[in-house]
Amino acid sequence: MRKLIEASTKPTSTFSTAGKSQPHESAKRQVSGSARYVDDMPEPVNLHHAAVGLSQVTRGILTQLDLREVKASEGVIDVITVDDVPGHIDIGPVFKGDPIFANKEILYHGQVLFAVLATSTTLARQAALKAKVEVEHSKACLSVEQARAESYFVRPMHKMQHGDFAQGFAASPLHVSGELKIGGQEHLYLEGQVSLAIPEEEDRVVVYTSSQHPSEVQKLIAEVLDVRLHKVVVDMRRMGGGFGGKETQAAQWACIAALLAKRNDVAVKLRLPRMQDMQATGKRHPFENSYQVGFDEQGVIKATYMDINGICGHSPDLSDAIVDRAMFHCDNGYYLGECTVEGYRCRTNHVSHTAYRGFGGPQGMIMAEAMMDKIARKIDCDPLTVRLRNLYGPEGKDTTHYGMKVEHNLLPEIMDRLTHTADYWQRRAEITAFNATSPVIKKGLALTPVKFGISFTAKHLNQAGALLHVYTDGSMQINHGGTEMGQGLHTKIGQIVANEFAVPLDWVEVTSTRTDKVPNTSPTAASSGTDMNGKAAQNACIEIKQRLAQLYAKECNAEPQDVIFVDQQVHCKQHRIEFVELIQKAYFARVSLSATGFYKTPKIHYDREIGKGRPFFYFAYGASCSEVSVDTLSGEYKVERVDILHDVGTSLNPAIDIGQIEGGFVQGMGWVTSEELLWDKSGKLLSHNPATYKIPAIGDIPDKFNVELFPRPNGEDSIYHSKAVGEPPFMLANSVWCALKDAISSITHYKLDPQLPLPATPEKVYWAVCEAQRFAGKGSSL
Repeated sequence: MRKLIEASTKPTSTFSTAGKSQPHESAKRQVSGSARYVDDMPEPVNLHHAAVGLSQVTRGILTQLDLREVKASEGVIDVITVDDVPGHIDIGPVFKGDPIFANKEILYHGQVLFAVLATSTTLARQAALKAKVEVEHSKACLSVEQARAESYFVRPMHKMQHGDFAQGFAASPLHVSGELKIGGQEHLYLEGQVSLAIPEEEDRVVVYTSSQHPSEVQKLIAEVLDVRLHKVVVDMRRMGGGFGGKETQAAQWACIAALLAKRNDVAVKLRLPRMQDMQATGKRHPFENSYQVGFDEQGVIKATYMDINGICGHSPDLSDAIVDRAMFHCDNGYYLGECTVEGYRCRTNHVSHTAYRGFGGPQGMIMAEAMMDKIARKIDCDPLTVRLRNLYGPEGKDTTHYGMKVEHNLLPEIMDRLTHTADYWQRRAEITAFNATSPVIKKGLALTPVKFGISFTAKHLNQAGALLHVYTDGSMQINHGGTEMGQGLHTKIGQIVANEFAVPLDWVEVTSTRTDKVPNTSPTAASSGTDMNGKAAQNACIEIKQRLAQLYAKECNAEPQDVIFVDQQVHCKQHRIEFVELIQKAYFARVSLSATGFYKTPKIHYDREIGKGRPFFYFAYGASCSEVSVDTLSGEYKVERVDILHDVGTSLNPAIDIGQIEGGFVQGMGWVTSEELLWDKSGKLLSHNPATYKIPAIGDIPDKFNVELFPRPNGEDSIYHSKAVGEPPFMLANSVWCALKDAISSITHYKLDPQLPLPATPEKVYWAVCEAQRFAGKGSSL
């Protein structure tokens, strides 16, 4: 069941397109197969194809790279290594450490050693297999334990502190502690990494790439080619999914394609095959975390210590900010009392892990839910009751461990409403009774909240630009710095522009993201795409509307503030004119019908030296209630029902928002249940294709899946008082993990909080069941 609650936007006109459900702007093209992705573009004349050769060793010194057979292979035009790069060889996005090709030292299994250019994709890939590589092996670091013991980190440890943990913990009457291993996650976007580079006159190059950050790709290509940025244009129309995997790690393939294109003066396409894509690109960071918590007899937290360890891989990439966000979100929606949080960025000889939907938030937030379950079992209380008692509240319990006040807190109301609409207490009684008489199948129920901060934690990234053209027939083109990866960003931007001018949505065309139209853009990430680019687009609209208002007001002998835009018309007191007619007047009056817009997020700041500040503009809230059934003989389980109530502020497009919530939840469900990354003892990835890596399928989606939007305008001045919806729904799936633990705990009459690492695969559920049966004195099921 889907409840579409139409947004309560106060329109700028009576022709309001914002706040209503509109189809995705590419939906028809996508379902018909006519939506054009990079690999679908008409091929330029004399197009050549690239492939890369990967290391089959995890760590060592490269002593020989014999490429003679590669160069002699059929169809090969060029072969390049790090020695052939004219400019920078390090393409680290923030901190150094990411060589475009291996530079003497091998850092991980699957590192790129060289690239081949040939007349076809097949010939290039076949040639890449013919290299003779010799490596002097070194001992690899593959665990948190080893990295901590050797102080082997990609960035220094960071600490956040609120009050005196030691004192608060000592004064607490009750204590629990725990640890949790949290697996990573493969992005598994439908469209793999791909770039097409076309050399132009002199030093110029145009690159079409599947990237969430075209401006960064432009910068890195320029540095690799040793040219100025204005010589490089990057174009991105749409991605077939990104989820963070194309925020930084699309750049390497674009740089290689551009380098080969410039060396050989031919168009070059580089598309990674799926298995190679999974081996050579980073994942969601696995974490290994632990906690100590002191609380009173009611389960109210008094003191918390948390030790956060992100497995970062061989280089910093975005790990500093990702571990920071895990630390920011380890409270979820709960006041942690006297609190200390320490975050370590562990360097290992894996591919460098990278951004993924939630950006570290899920790996921190799941710890808060683990603590709630542990406290509840300790005091023999329902976990929902413990959760409600620990929510952020009034003065004294409204400040996070990093010093930010929790304003406009909707969680108490959201959780109370969902408790009633999901019939939590009635179902809890029914499930408890069922479990008491069912020896094999056990059911579990959990209702968990989400409080997720919206903004880039790097302050300078919180800016956006837009470029708007209004043509003489009244139609418009809007270009902005955000990228479309299926999330509906372009649709919402089009709605905003149409809403501002009170014209139909089909009068507005959102053009491909290009670095020569809107420069110096931020990545489309941190759930901020609509927030920032929507405001920038609105700013451009307001600029042109002011020009039009001045023109028409002068004609009507009125003031510009008397002019309003209504239903394809412009009104000024008793006067009326068709919008298109006024555009014609403006053209002949030599009024500019083009404008740039700009926006920077207000209020945000964070001082890393003291671990205090306001890193987020606002919080998005939500809650989910999940019911599962577990077969204790096998560990297999089914998610039977899910109820979600989620806060998107004043929805710009309820249909798209609900789609994002549903998709985010299912992807999060995969993270907590089935998506298991496995490496062998040498550091080689084993789960490197869809046959060995299980994402949720249609049969895994709950039969009852109820999603409702919480209709409350954002308390902050976001675009039309909407809220971000990209990342927060992912963490609604925490309720599935908690429900699985609840079902297992029923074996012990809810006395034991079972140890259940993520992802909770059937094997892990089975071993947790065995632990519970031993605790209950029943022995193993088998």
